[in-house]
Amino acid sequence: MIGLDTNILLRYITQDDPEQSPHATRLIENRCARQSRGRITLAVLCELVWVLRSAYGYGKPQIVAVLDQILITAEFEIENEELAWKALEVWRTGPADYADYLLVLANQAAGCEQTYSFDAKLARHPAVSLPD
Repeated sequence: MIGLDTNILLRYITQDDPEQSPHATRLIENRCARQSRGRITLAVLCELVWVLRSAYGYGKPQIVAVLDQILITAEFEIENEELAWKALEVWRTGPADYADYLLVLANQAAGCEQTYSFDAKLARHPAVSLPD
């Protein structure tokens, strides 16, 4: 197994850098296999969403499609894959950010009865409250 950083995934997905993109493509296509997968952490997924939106101008539907593809790719091992999927499912229709939903769901999985945030969009989730 090998670990994959956000910049490797970005070069592979966007093919935007004539020097780095071919290296990223060869790495993923030659080193990531069902027998020896490429590991993607939750932090990398969050960073990927943020960079695709802020630096590349991807819209939410495009980013959802990218995450869907990453999560179903057998050649990738996703850190806490079940949590990554749950956060994606909530984010599809929710107004807050992917990372925010990931945080709330991770807190729930750890036994937190409520997550507090000043993010009004996130507070629409039933497990989130604005502080008094």
